[in-house]
Amino acid sequence: MELEVRHLRALCAIADTGSLHRAARQLGVAQPSLSTQLRRIEQELGGALFTRAHTGCRPTPLGRLVLLRARPLVAEMRSLVAEARSAATDGPQLRVGSTASRALSGWLRRLRGRRQEPILHMDVSANALLRMVADGQLDIAFVHEVEGCPLRIPEGLRLRVLMEREPQFVSLPADHPAAARPVVHLADLAGDRWMIDPTVDGEWDAVHRILRAAGLNPRVLHGDYHTAAALVATGEVVTVCQPTSPSRPETAVRRLAGDPLGVRLLLAARTEAELDAVYPGLEEAYWETARQAPAYGEWLERVHHRPRAFAPAH
Repeated sequence: MELEVRHLRALCAIADTGSLHRAARQLGVAQPSLSTQLRRIEQELGGALFTRAHTGCRPTPLGRLVLLRARPLVAEMRSLVAEARSAATDGPQLRVGSTASRALSGWLRRLRGRRQEPILHMDVSANALLRMVADGQLDIAFVHEVEGCPLRIPEGLRLRVLMEREPQFVSLPADHPAAARPVVHLADLAGDRWMIDPTVDGEWDAVHRILRAAGLNPRVLHGDYHTAAALVATGEVVTVCQPTSPSRPETAVRRLAGDPLGVRLLLAARTEAELDAVYPGLEEAYWETARQAPAYGEWLERVHHRPRAFAPAH
């Protein structure tokens, strides 16, 4: 077998995510297929590239050597493709990465208004997006850092903080007894099933930490945001959510008493100039979204004394 760029990309994904499962999800392939591909790569190179354990995959000394050479090759190939695509279009394109955010649509709209045509890359892993910015695969990334679970910030990246601590709320069925109150105590949810997305960096550990601190040991299901929203609507689960998430006829978004869980919202780029070019639009979009979330607006007014207009602070 002759090594190709796609093989090197797979090795980088496994190293970045620390898991065959998460790497397969990032690459859009089935995990058994990725496992088979890794075995063939290791046979071609003559040794194991990763150690496998219940805690995940870690590069061996040979793996670190291969990754040292593979990363710049993968980054250069992606840059070549991006530059070629940009040259083939009428205007410059901005490669934007983001974790989930309701501010995203407003930000992209503002970027287009400034003649910055965005190419969007979504990922549940903030660490993966930061690595892509550092490798030149993305120009900018908007990510969240779960409290108590620091992100791995690659050397050389520039960061700008949009929110130092955004509280995470809870989404629960509209007919749940706790939904009748504006603030929900974790003890009110002791008998509920929870849904957590274990592929979101830090979320699993953080939610388990706050539940243990409250003396709770609920049943926990795994699922992504879309699955969680659907199951909340049918009364199957409750889940943590962003404070800007909208309540719907069948669901309710409520603040958690004591704000036990928060995230830091970050914008990352390789230069300050790149941050300066896009940060104002992101800030405007975020506060625009905050204005549409009454419960979050009340929290901001109470905690930060921010007026209801929620104008960006300059």
